[in-house]
Amino acid sequence: MRKSTPKKRIILPDPKFNDTLVTKFVNNIMLEGKKNISFEIFYDAIDIVSEKSGEDGLEVFKKALANVTPSVEVRSRRIGGATFQIPSEIRPGRKMSIGMKNLIKYARLRHEKSMCQKLAAEILAGYKEEGAAFKKKEDTHRMAEANKAFSHFKF
Repeated sequence: MRKSTPKKRIILPDPKFNDTLVTKFVNNIMLEGKKNISFEIFYDAIDIVSEKSGEDGLEVFKKALANVTPSVEVRSRRIGGATFQIPSEIRPGRKMSIGMKNLIKYARLRHEKSMCQKLAAEILAGYKEEGAAFKKKEDTHRMAEANKAFSHFKF
């Protein structure tokens, strides 16, 4: 067990939009420490989103992220030899993290040419409440609803 909780790291806002949420998202996109490339991917994706939707790209991104962010999850708990899926609320930081990771994961699985096009398509799909990342959120909520009977076994 850990003796003390680790200090929260200070995340600096990104240079273009001056928003820490964008920096967190870019940090999740980043592979092998290539932060400049992930910033380019994100900014290009936002440009594509604003071009296709006709609205502010950053606002569309934030709405899409809110749409794909789950509010409950199921956790496995072993009780008396049986394993139960127990629904539980998610703390806000973890919610955003799960939402970002799902958006990036399902963007990478799309079939467009470049990562910025894939990300833009997944952001637009999340904004319209469709796409794989939104479906993942719906499945998580459905599973939590199905296992609501075990919620008295809370952690």
